Amino acid sequence: MNRKLKSAAGNQNAEPALTPKLRFPEFRDAPGWVAISLEDASVPVVERVGTRKLTPVSISAGIGFVPQSEKFGRDISGNQYQLYTLVRDGDFVFNKGNSLKFPQGCVYLLQGWVEVAAPNVFICFRLRKGYSNAFFQNCFEKNTHGIQLKRHITSGARSNGLLNISKETFFGVEIPTPSFAEQQKIAECLTTLDEVIAAQSQKIAALKTHKKGLMQQLFPREGETLPRIRFPEFQAAPEWEEVRLGKLGVLVSGLTYSPSDIRDEGLLVLRSSNVQNGVITLDDCVYVTPEVKGANLSKPNDILICVRNGSTALIGKNALIPDGMPLCTHGAFMTVFRTALAQFVFQLFQTSKYQKQVEADLGATINSINGNQFVKYKFVIPKPPEQQRIASCLTSLDDLITAQSAKLSALKTHKKGLMQQLFPSPEAVEA
Repeated sequence: MNRKLKSAAGNQNAEPALTPKLRFPEFRDAPGWVAISLEDASVPVVERVGTRKLTPVSISAGIGFVPQSEKFGRDISGNQYQLYTLVRDGDFVFNKGNSLKFPQGCVYLLQGWVEVAAPNVFICFRLRKGYSNAFFQNCFEKNTHGIQLKRHITSGARSNGLLNISKETFFGVEIPTPSFAEQQKIAECLTTLDEVIAAQSQKIAALKTHKKGLMQQLFPREGETLPRIRFPEFQAAPEWEEVRLGKLGVLVSGLTYSPSDIRDEGLLVLRSSNVQNGVITLDDCVYVTPEVKGANLSKPNDILICVRNGSTALIGKNALIPDGMPLCTHGAFMTVFRTALAQFVFQLFQTSKYQKQVEADLGATINSINGNQFVKYKFVIPKPPEQQRIASCLTSLDDLITAQSAKLSALKTHKKGLMQQLFPSPEAVEA
């Protein structure tokens, strides 16, 4: 039995019970929570897959279980498949790989898969009776395990990307736990909120799908000069004409700066991390001294484009610089396209025509877009009045997606704040 569990059971030297800041009315007079180890609360899952034909899975931080064929583009289990662990719905799996979201590894509950095959480097376990799966999953989402594991990690990830965390160390993690009834109450509350968040995510996904389908109608298909849908006032307008991007605007190169130029405030430098889903965010900002040489100031309605990155998936992503942006420039791995047709050209950069040309450009270079080639990208476009009409329609849809995304962020922030109130503080657990 766990040391704190035994002391709370009646030892006169018992440590102070753990209590969250917020409890449901029916539990306000209930005993304090007890920190119980995963060793006491669960049993290891070690059954091998053997000859069963199951889906080999991996775990992605922030997502959960994904088929290996989806994550890696192929099944990587190979000859090790029969040694994989058989995991059933209701089992937990710990992936000791570090990530930005979970630096000490992530834990996920398998739900809706029935049975899967998990790599035997993962640590799998099942809760004993009296412990709520949903309650513990929220504890793992809150990174209760990681806060404790970090003091045991003495070196970085091994060559295979896995942290040097033993099963003994992992099962020594202690989870602050109330009665089963209170666990269920907390789980029900957070599950309801998760359902609202999921519904909001689906709404955003539906809007994005709608926009993608609409763009396929509003822009001509490959080799054609007319779209399938035109606004009524342009039904008799001339066919669209093919132009090179360089005819529509100019590229403005980014700034190379050194660590000695970085300041706590000053000239904002926009980088690839500031472009999120077609919108510029000011998270993870870098500032340099305003007097730094070679800085080309970025302006509202410039289109910020990532032209070089270690990940080819990020190259070509772009966003409009909005009005009200602080004084800014852009990093050397970025460029801006400056044009009087910013709203329309930005929508051109969301089309498959743009993406195909970026991919072709990458085939001739290494993880970068060639500026001289970029301005040669070709697009079929209408006259300015029709451009403005299309841009206005799609921008309104972008604004709706942005507003709904802000609601989603607010819901996630609300859940995070609520969890801080419903669970004891990490400092209390560590004490």
